[in-house]
Amino acid sequence: MRRQRRRKRLSHLRVMREQPQAENHTWALDFVHDSLLDGRPFRILITIDEWSRESPALEVDISLTGERVTRVLEQLCSVRGAPVVIQSDNGPEFTSQAMDQWAYAHGVRLQFIEPGEPIRNAFIESFNSRLREECLNEHVFVSLDDARRKIEQWRIHYNRERPHSSLGYLPPEEFVGLARQLRSEPTARTAWPAQGMLASAVQRAAVSDQEPDSFSSHPRSE
Repeated sequence: MRRQRRRKRLSHLRVMREQPQAENHTWALDFVHDSLLDGRPFRILITIDEWSRESPALEVDISLTGERVTRVLEQLCSVRGAPVVIQSDNGPEFTSQAMDQWAYAHGVRLQFIEPGEPIRNAFIESFNSRLREECLNEHVFVSLDDARRKIEQWRIHYNRERPHSSLGYLPPEEFVGLARQLRSEPTARTAWPAQGMLASAVQRAAVSDQEPDSFSSHPRSE
């Protein structure tokens, strides 16, 4: 009897973890679970840009398969472009054939966290904790639509208002906007009043890897 050969994966190899050097380099994915008022469980697909700490999407549904994950990623890529790397655990949705084929078709490398080593995905673990403490534990969700609305409101607040220590205490969207301007306009290096803070924040974001952010619980006062 011939031994069946294990199918080779198209899109990933066991390689050393790359530190993201810019926006859209590494996206981290994960799932968080909660339940509706009537006891029905639901899931949230988490997406994080590791460099900017921005969350492009929080997909909420009762069931989220590998095929559904690829549809969410396809929608994000149509707006933001594809990342270089997607990092996740070894859950069946992320190791599915649908995910593998999608990543190969888009030139995206899949990078899996070793079982029992969540610290290697520290950014998303920190994000999940904030989502749990500040949104899921604070709200009752009477329906799936209600959960989607409240979670999306929290995501928008997180991206637009939440200061991050590793971003020079800027919110992710503001950090990304200023970083783009700093790189595209040479004169902004001397003309922008917050240039020193931004340049320092950009440098920290490029080299930080395993240390989760510290957050302020309130928006910055202007």
